Amino acid sequence: MDSPIIGKRRIQFWFVVLASFLLWLLILYIFHSAPIVAKPGVILAGDNLPNSVNFGDSNSVLLPGNSNESVERLPSEGNFVSEETEDFVEPVKDTNVKDVVVKEKNATENWFRYKPFSNISAGDYGLENFDHVVVSERQVHLNNQTDLAENEVQFVSQVPNSETNKEESDDEVAISQNGNESITKESSNEDVDSESDLCLGRYIYVHDLPSRFNENLLKHCRSLTNWTDMCLFTSNGGLGPRLPNFNRVYSKTGWFATNQFLLEVIFHNRMKQYKCLTNDSSLASAIFVPYYAGLDVSRYLWYSNTSMRDAASLELVKWLREKPEWKKMWGRDHFLVAGRITWDFRRMGKNDSDWGNKLMLLPQTRNMTVLIIESSPWDNNDFAIPYPTYFHPSNDNEVFQWQHRMRRQKRRFFFSFAGAPRPNLQDSIRNEIIDQCRASRKKCRLLECDGRVNRCYKPVYVMKMFQSSVFCLQPAGDSFTRRSTFDSILAGCIPVFFHPGSAYVQYLWHLPKDYTKYSVFIPANDVKNGKVSIEKILSRIPKEKVRAMREAVIRLIPKVIYADPRSRLVTVEDAFDVTVKGVLDRVEKIRREMRKGKNSSFSYPEELSWKYNLFGTLGKHEWDPYFART
Repeated sequence: MDSPIIGKRRIQFWFVVLASFLLWLLILYIFHSAPIVAKPGVILAGDNLPNSVNFGDSNSVLLPGNSNESVERLPSEGNFVSEETEDFVEPVKDTNVKDVVVKEKNATENWFRYKPFSNISAGDYGLENFDHVVVSERQVHLNNQTDLAENEVQFVSQVPNSETNKEESDDEVAISQNGNESITKESSNEDVDSESDLCLGRYIYVHDLPSRFNENLLKHCRSLTNWTDMCLFTSNGGLGPRLPNFNRVYSKTGWFATNQFLLEVIFHNRMKQYKCLTNDSSLASAIFVPYYAGLDVSRYLWYSNTSMRDAASLELVKWLREKPEWKKMWGRDHFLVAGRITWDFRRMGKNDSDWGNKLMLLPQTRNMTVLIIESSPWDNNDFAIPYPTYFHPSNDNEVFQWQHRMRRQKRRFFFSFAGAPRPNLQDSIRNEIIDQCRASRKKCRLLECDGRVNRCYKPVYVMKMFQSSVFCLQPAGDSFTRRSTFDSILAGCIPVFFHPGSAYVQYLWHLPKDYTKYSVFIPANDVKNGKVSIEKILSRIPKEKVRAMREAVIRLIPKVIYADPRSRLVTVEDAFDVTVKGVLDRVEKIRREMRKGKNSSFSYPEELSWKYNLFGTLGKHEWDPYFART
């Protein structure tokens, strides 16, 4: 038998071994969860402005050097594409247009010159600081190493046949967990005769565009903006690098540093996995045009001339007109995604200082259905679809688990606001909102997005605040809409709107028409004039009503997120699925009208599109002043 001394030494030995092992695990954990610290010149997920163009939050970009310094830049000529080689070549300078040499101050003045509507300025097109993501070089390296293996799996376009559809449909059974009435896809409980082709009426044909309209833009991703290296954010099928899970704010998987302007890339990769693709355009109910319109124009929004901004759009419609698919319905069955707001594609003037290009005003494009993150209330061919959020689940359970977590989430703050003042916008109510939030003390949580260093650059702080809030204030920024709206819905926070153009007349396919079920509306003028207290209005809502609204918001989550393009959800319809259904229904309606020689778009003034699409009527409405054009 061992002596007591030897036995005691053995215990001490194993205790040391165990302690060493635990210490090693602790060091490993700390290493992999180390906070990301940005440095000057750090990459930002989002489009940026010159560093002297400071609007207070989202447009305060991190650039090296003195932010107060006025820097004179030569124009960014961008890159044109050779028709024969489809390689990027230097553009031929327009001899009729003078060289554009603009100081940052002049860029600011031109920025506010274009105002498509009276109450809100197009300004910096709805950017918020938390739409930018600070990512360190070390984190980029780690994420890229992790994702290399995953990216080995190529996206494969799937052209279905009736047999594979029949087999796959057997697995598409609606799932309901904990009373969650999720939006479900079609099941296979129909008669055998009706199952002969489940894709009938759902086939989509994808144009094989020359690579200069899409893939080449990604290959030359460093030229997409003047201030941001977009190559990082085009990874993972457009989702960007994975987000580290600080303080367990996110779920374990499915979270990415997604740039808000990469929707066209995400949508295209999702389309490659669509079950009802066809190589026979005669079978197609709709035709998808995978043109990266937003990425294309983003190269030339600053320091360029109109011919540079319009070149690719004109080439695209010329290419489409020559295709037999176009002549079938003269483009009325075609659709494309433009991953920016509509005002970036509606340049009315011919001056180089006028903002954007004229893609949305071309006769051919006006025949098409254009999907965009913010539509024009006064036009009838563009339809708003949700901004991409940071959550991209790869299976149904990830969605259900996140919804369940948001139901159980403790919310310490009654209402919150993430943003900054808009001192250059006369009608902005942000100053009043910030003042009321500060006056509410502990009931309101304020995340100020001004200054070079602020927490709005990191999604973890925004999502944590929204998850801890009952109501999230969503005032218009420099345009009607905000990405923040969908971040708050994702967090189970009830959005509070101050302008009907921020959501109600925008996302008609994705949000309920009865806006009182999921949101609160407070007229902006009442806040501006000091007539109302936001806290008092919200506190008057019965607790039962608040619980019902929060549940409605949580049930909306699947409809406002885009699943990981490398996977496929089975029973849950995401924003892509809802959008495709909306497009197919719209095209079918147009097809029926064309057969009858009708066109319902001519049955009402186009400037009243917002009212007709939302209410189906043209009579007087209390929201008319919000959309009066002066």
